[in-house]
Amino acid sequence: MKKGDLVENFRIMAELGRGAASIIYLAQDTKTKQIRALKHVIKTNPKDQRFLDQAEAETKVSKDLNHPGIRTIDRVIRKGSFLSTKEMFLVMELVDGVSMENQPPKTFEQAVATFEQAARALAHMHDRGWVHADMKPNNIIVDNYGRAKVIDLGQACKIGTIKERIQGTPDYIAPEQVHRREITPKTDIYNLGAAMYWVLTRHHIPTALAKDTESLVGSIDDALLERPKPAIELNPKINRHLNDLIMQCVEVRPEDRPESMDLVADKLNLVHGILLANSSKGKEAVRQSNAESA
Repeated sequence: MKKGDLVENFRIMAELGRGAASIIYLAQDTKTKQIRALKHVIKTNPKDQRFLDQAEAETKVSKDLNHPGIRTIDRVIRKGSFLSTKEMFLVMELVDGVSMENQPPKTFEQAVATFEQAARALAHMHDRGWVHADMKPNNIIVDNYGRAKVIDLGQACKIGTIKERIQGTPDYIAPEQVHRREITPKTDIYNLGAAMYWVLTRHHIPTALAKDTESLVGSIDDALLERPKPAIELNPKINRHLNDLIMQCVEVRPEDRPESMDLVADKLNLVHGILLANSSKGKEAVRQSNAESA
């Protein structure tokens, strides 16, 4: 589609981005003049049916959630024959910001504040019985005011789901996703921990499906999965409490991870307070030193 095209009563204004099987457009409702994001998913062959299924699932999950930190989906437009949908348009909230992958935070304080917001949003999903199952830096959008939004619910599922095939992003995927065991809130905790690890070190943790893994032996036996180096070894500036939390989140065994996403958010809030306090002390020390030198 191109600028000026109409979809129902939405006029295409620009292309915002592309996914594996979707294109997201900036669009305006010609009746209300509201600006929305329009996600276009099209089926070109039988294998593409899974992308339509994911779009349907994403819409279903969104309708069950109500949190300012999760992008909303207003409705879905289906096109095709009576018996077969060929393409879908998801009318979504426009999130005006940049992903943490494309624009990582400049300070530890910003990073921790953003991850706390994401954790609160995920905790809401868990309270409603859902798991995001694809948490990564690219799925956290931050606006100019530091407000974070969790996006892309296409792989979300009910707590306790055992998926028919492996789903997840290789550099952030949890062992239980590779093994096709139950997907639980602990899965999101692992994914979020892997995301924090990358944002703060620019290194990915080793996973059973990581691109640089020579074999998939880790997908057979958890005990053989390589353990990541402590984040603080890769970036000594990381607060030790933050390092401990990250490493707990990416424990191989779900039972060794933090008890809940609420607990992760609370610990991030605590770390944020420590960072702000240390920053204030540092600024005061510099001020006093400058005053003594004058």
